[in-house]
Amino acid sequence: MALELAPDHTEIYDTAVARRYFAKFDRITGYLPRVAGELETETRLTRTEARIIGTYIDALSRTFRALSLKYLMTGRIEGALAGRLLIDRHESGFPVAQELLFMSNDAAQADKHLAAMASETDIKDQMIRQIVGDLTIPTRLQFTLSQRLYYETLTQGGLFLARNDPDILWLADKDGRKRWMIHWAVYDSQTNLPVIYLMEVEDSGNAPLPRDERRWPTVQAHLTAQALAGLKLVTIATGFDADFDDLHPKQLKRLHLGPMYSSSFTLQSGPIGEVLAEAKAPEGQDWALAWTLEHLQASGIKQEKSGWFSTVERQLFALDPFAGHGADTGAGRTDRYVILPERPYQVLADRNPPGFRDVTKFVVGDGGRVVRAR
Repeated sequence: MALELAPDHTEIYDTAVARRYFAKFDRITGYLPRVAGELETETRLTRTEARIIGTYIDALSRTFRALSLKYLMTGRIEGALAGRLLIDRHESGFPVAQELLFMSNDAAQADKHLAAMASETDIKDQMIRQIVGDLTIPTRLQFTLSQRLYYETLTQGGLFLARNDPDILWLADKDGRKRWMIHWAVYDSQTNLPVIYLMEVEDSGNAPLPRDERRWPTVQAHLTAQALAGLKLVTIATGFDADFDDLHPKQLKRLHLGPMYSSSFTLQSGPIGEVLAEAKAPEGQDWALAWTLEHLQASGIKQEKSGWFSTVERQLFALDPFAGHGADTGAGRTDRYVILPERPYQVLADRNPPGFRDVTKFVVGDGGRVVRAR
């Protein structure tokens, strides 16, 4: 029985189209660390945060590279072996979350698959014999080789998965307390977008948090369960604050990577659709990527009664109802960015639509330079 697709989802079923899609994302992800560097220069991100984000972007690039191998023979092989990449063409432009769930399952069984397959050398030898002896294109063998390369990529690790569990870095010691940066990421199943979380935490506990066998696994499980794009930052931070008396969240940031817009692959309405249509940019320059960074900062503390004779420290968070949509999202500030090549940017600058006037633009120029539009 054929899989029933959601209205906003579509399969890529042509070889050339699939390869153009992955080539586009390969270029885009190459620019994103430079955007993080620009935000570090503007003090929107710390050096540590920019480095962490760069690590996740590199992992996302590896994931796309793996998927490009999995679907390398799209449209060239039929039957049970045929596979088609499923993307969210309206709200995301990225592959649907189901693709990453399948990939996580494949990664868990990659060694088993590789053990049952011929080596890359043997497969190539068989391909040569078929070309020379039978004078036919070895399509099935090409598919086998693509799948072997796919599983080999999965075994190398470093992928952006559907769930990327919390990790931790020491930042500093301050007033007898340790400061940690906890970071984690998910591929949100509702938005089909990568989302990165960065939380700065002050630790008043006795044991260092990463080595605390009681607290650290509980912290990881708690934060993973709260990694939902629909939850407000203040909800995540206050819930964490309430559940861990000796861990004090001082700052929380959430970065949404996407949506990606392209006339070739996505359906878009409104100004961005008109900009891309009017730009008529050549292949490789017909795109725009949104980047949304939410900030929440602790503004003070209060003492709250705990039991009969003790109190615990709770955080107060600053919500600015005049900073974009801060009051609606539960963030103190929300910064919106768009990254796009020169030709679409020129059209966007000429049109200057109201919805984009408060959006910071980063323009990809010659040689892959990324500059902030002034």
